[in-house]
Amino acid sequence: MAEAKLITLGCRLNTFESEVMRGHAAAAGLSDAIIVNTCAVTAEAERQARQAIRKAKRENPGAKIIVTGCAAQIAPEKFAALPEVDHVLGNSEKLEAKSFQRIADGSVNARVEVSDIMLVKETAAHLISGFAERSRAFVEIQQGCDHRCTFCIIPFGRGNNRSVPVGEVVARVRRLVENGFREIVLTGVDITGYGLDLPGAPKLGQLVRRLLALVPDLERLRLSSLDVIEVDDELLRLIAEEPRLMPHLHLSLQAGDDMILKRMKRRHLRADAVKFAAEVRRLRPDVVLGADLIAGFPTEDEAMFRNSLALVEDCGLTFLHVFPYSARNGTPAAKMPQVPGDVRKARAARLRTAGQAAMQRYFAERIGMPVSVLIEREEDGMGFGHSEHFAPVRLKSAAAIGTVIAGRVAGHTQDHLLAEAA
Repeated sequence: MAEAKLITLGCRLNTFESEVMRGHAAAAGLSDAIIVNTCAVTAEAERQARQAIRKAKRENPGAKIIVTGCAAQIAPEKFAALPEVDHVLGNSEKLEAKSFQRIADGSVNARVEVSDIMLVKETAAHLISGFAERSRAFVEIQQGCDHRCTFCIIPFGRGNNRSVPVGEVVARVRRLVENGFREIVLTGVDITGYGLDLPGAPKLGQLVRRLLALVPDLERLRLSSLDVIEVDDELLRLIAEEPRLMPHLHLSLQAGDDMILKRMKRRHLRADAVKFAAEVRRLRPDVVLGADLIAGFPTEDEAMFRNSLALVEDCGLTFLHVFPYSARNGTPAAKMPQVPGDVRKARAARLRTAGQAAMQRYFAERIGMPVSVLIEREEDGMGFGHSEHFAPVRLKSAAAIGTVIAGRVAGHTQDHLLAEAA
């Protein structure tokens, strides 16, 4: 193994941080190591992390296994107990060059280096030149979350909200664009909470406007998950006016029933979600909406679930991320009356069926329409990527990775559009 290998699980923020770690490991001369960047959002995510660790060691018996990420931050002792694991790093330690230098030269003080993430007050700037997959790039604009949704363990893995100053975000994006990236995704744990901890408290909309103005060569900008109650007026104006801001928004909705939303300790009600969806569609008629939805939250009955199911139609959702509720130790929801596991799974399946039907309707509507595709990989000699609306698209011809191809939609399958280059 010539250099450290990264296995990244979970969110887009982890994808960004894996590239930071890749650079630190390379600078330290750390080779024959596998870094597993874990996720803790569900119990299934933790199971997948353990599975990835065992597989990595089985396939690379001589490699050092370094485990980090949210699952390692929250329960370092669990991962330290695995015989395959050599080192455990916390979410703060994983972004420090010295952590990898000590492992490389054998001067590491302890097998487990995990500090109290709640004591971290800022997020350091990390300038990276590119990503292993040279298509879109992810840029961290904030870390952590000040909210305490009753189902969510992530603040205990990420800490409180910490924002990257506007100038540093601009510098990060400019460097990536200069290195050939056509599309940038702004990411974090709670990006609509951006700026509250910075001087002058700039909001997400202000950051986006300055970024687009100061990096004129940036062709496509995307935002990761948005909290509908926190979207500011400036961002809404940009959605309406700025063609470089892609017409796809992913919403952190979680449920469509007011009582469940209150028990989740969310900050919006059902009407807020429906109103937001209608407003962004009025401002940008071609916008496509995705959403996170949880099925089987504690105390959810059939009528409450149907309110979430109806949200797919009432908000005009196209792309769904559906999760059966997963109890996380240490969260208030884990102590609430639980919905049986088989009911959770059945409700999640019903939500996914509704999402699949919505996606198929959208695909059918796009036939004959123009499409702009960022090519991410090659499959069977044909280019594959995502459209401006984040629909998966397969071209009927080859195309270079990282290019943006103009085409026309000619058909679709169950899970992607088919397009011909113009």
